Amino acid sequence: MTLSHDQYQAIAGRLKPSGQAFIDGTFCDAADGQKFETSNPATGQVLASVAHCKSADVDRAVAAARRVFDEGSWSRAEPEHRKDVLLKVAALVREHTDELAVLESLDTGKTITDCLHEIGKDVPAFFQWYAELADKTFGKIAPTGPSALALILKEPAGVAGAILPWNFPLVMAAWKIAPALAVGCSIVVKPAEQTPLTAIRLAELMRDAGVPDGVVNIVPGYGDTAGQAIGLHNDIDIVSFTGSTEVGRMFMRYSGDSNLKGIGLEMGGKSPFIVLDDAPITDDLIEHSAMSAFWNGGQNCSANMRQLIAAPLVEEFSVRIVERVKAFRLGDPLDPATDIGSMITQDHKTIVMDYIQSGRDEGAQMIAGGDVDMPGHFIAPTVFQNVTPGMKIAGEEIFGPVLGIIPVKSAEEALSIACDTDYGLHATLFTRDIDRAIHMARALPCGTVSVNGFSEGDIKTPFGGYKQSGSLSRDNGTEALEQYMQTKTIWIST
Repeated sequence: MTLSHDQYQAIAGRLKPSGQAFIDGTFCDAADGQKFETSNPATGQVLASVAHCKSADVDRAVAAARRVFDEGSWSRAEPEHRKDVLLKVAALVREHTDELAVLESLDTGKTITDCLHEIGKDVPAFFQWYAELADKTFGKIAPTGPSALALILKEPAGVAGAILPWNFPLVMAAWKIAPALAVGCSIVVKPAEQTPLTAIRLAELMRDAGVPDGVVNIVPGYGDTAGQAIGLHNDIDIVSFTGSTEVGRMFMRYSGDSNLKGIGLEMGGKSPFIVLDDAPITDDLIEHSAMSAFWNGGQNCSANMRQLIAAPLVEEFSVRIVERVKAFRLGDPLDPATDIGSMITQDHKTIVMDYIQSGRDEGAQMIAGGDVDMPGHFIAPTVFQNVTPGMKIAGEEIFGPVLGIIPVKSAEEALSIACDTDYGLHATLFTRDIDRAIHMARALPCGTVSVNGFSEGDIKTPFGGYKQSGSLSRDNGTEALEQYMQTKTIWIST
């Protein structure tokens, strides 16, 4: 049930968020006592002083995770036990949905509506789904002659590290923690320094659910301190990273400079939204166009910012999308009537505004949006037309609310432009011709192709990218379990 603006503000007034690290089942300060502040992007209000963890703190967290892994209270527990505990985690998240959603809205500038959906529905669903898989993951017996028995086992990889982004803090925590724990790993989590508070609170709920001390550890800090320490740690077996391509490269180097740990990467994108000439410009198409670009203020790795529209449809499409964009409401993220919240920081707002200026400078026509005169780091949803593929706004990931309309003369031209990128995370395609849809979907080099609607799939479908959008690993689906498991062959001579 959605509450009123006043009720969410009242919840916010009662919150006293912890900024401490969570190591070996205990909340603690950083070893050197240093802290940093996290604040509300929509108001500038300081929310908490947060432990600034560094290598000494990561060492303690990894030692706890390794100890409990080797002891086997979680890693070698009956899978039914892990399932029961993770189901309790899901129940506790549901029980505390309003608190967690308000806390996430305050820490991120995301709308309370989005936070309620993600935390009330998605986060517990991930814990429940992977809990149910815990006792349904099987090895194999390979065919042999009568002289041998060949067993192929799946075993937990050991201690995992997880590096979270700031745009979907608690959802990304669930994406990584739930499958890692389902197979028996321990984990050390570094939330983004901009948004650490809900991950810290989640750790407390997981302890209440019965997760043993040391299995989940939260080490808030900066990328060049806690993040680097996780990447270089010789006793971490695997790191799962979601964030920018630039930082993803660093984790590949960290692996090479340490113990060659496995690295799972889910990174940036410049995803196309393709409308072919047989697709009618309906209200549904316009809604998907707007939400694909402006959901979460465009701060989404799979945001469809390049909108490749069949030339005969561009005029109608442009008028309709501007009408829809002007209906978006910016404002207090705790107000359920708000559609788009704040950029995460002033620095990030400046980067996005620089992209908007570059679009103007390079000759694109801004037909909606731009800066707004209000407190916080807000940018109105922005639409450019007459965008060409060589423009900066057409080629680089903006990570903000900027939609560019690129006219195309044919499906093959749309495909050529869509493929001309270093990224390969997502694409949306609108057409009424199933043959064209299948041809285009197969030809697009990206991890997810959504036909006749913007979607990232759901918990059952793997999510990740081609090219510089990701590695061979995937989040979500049964494929996510593979990130956290080793394969062992046992050959028995008979």
